[in-house]
Amino acid sequence: MPHAAAARNRAGSASIVAAMRRALACHWPEYLIEAALLGAFMISACVFGTLLGHPASPLRHALADPFLRRALMGIAMGSTAIALVYSPLGKQSGAHFNPSVTLTFFRLGKIAPWDAVFYVLAQFAGGVAGVVIAATVLGGAVAAPEVRYVVTAPGELGLAAAFVAEVVISFVLMSVVLQMSNSRRFAAWTGVLSGMLVASYITFEAPISGMSMNPARTFASAVPAGFWMALWIYFVAPPIGMLAAAEVYVRRRGTVTCAKLHNRNDKRCIFRCGYRDAGRVAEPVRFVASAARS
Repeated sequence: MPHAAAARNRAGSASIVAAMRRALACHWPEYLIEAALLGAFMISACVFGTLLGHPASPLRHALADPFLRRALMGIAMGSTAIALVYSPLGKQSGAHFNPSVTLTFFRLGKIAPWDAVFYVLAQFAGGVAGVVIAATVLGGAVAAPEVRYVVTAPGELGLAAAFVAEVVISFVLMSVVLQMSNSRRFAAWTGVLSGMLVASYITFEAPISGMSMNPARTFASAVPAGFWMALWIYFVAPPIGMLAAAEVYVRRRGTVTCAKLHNRNDKRCIFRCGYRDAGRVAEPVRFVASAARS
């Protein structure tokens, strides 16, 4: 009996390793794309954060009102998010560039386990790489106290308010993504509306939590800044908000088609996609809440 159990354990381990190797061999382009997407997002955040926040920047002197600077930062980052979603790379990987998004689609049964693992690892690595590249190009400007590698941190209302705010904005964003991406009529606008939400969150919500919704985004800034204040909020609150949104959506509609934010294109899809052929909308695969728990 002990020998049989040991054999089963070896067989199980071998199966896991084989599945990991297959995922890496087949889907490594998508993993690299996810790293590149968040890296590009972080480079954009550092560049615009420096232009709008550094005391030596003419743009900061021209815009004395912090609200106006936040609004411009929101427009810049919302536009960056939209551009990434609709880029050829974003169309192929699904443009998650956020572990919370990937985890939610995994919960919904649309992503294989090893794809989810490598997506998350790639997002963290890409985010850090993006900030390092920005710091290399911008020099000490991005490290200035007024910019501080665009870290996310709780505002004056405190940790509890920041936590609740991160849960709420993450819930709303994922609710919108699921509603839009699974709609025949509005699926193509998922990225646009998501970017608009990012812009509005930076403008209005950032003073409360710093506006993250993304553990990898916060971690990417925290590493070079050495700023670990309340990091747990940004690792816990966004997944809670997005997973809650998925639960509500599944119980109300039960239909999840694909894990891509832009799913009507000619790029390959590595997910458990409900579209029968590229570029055409097929009947969505019915997803039952109980199946997600299995």
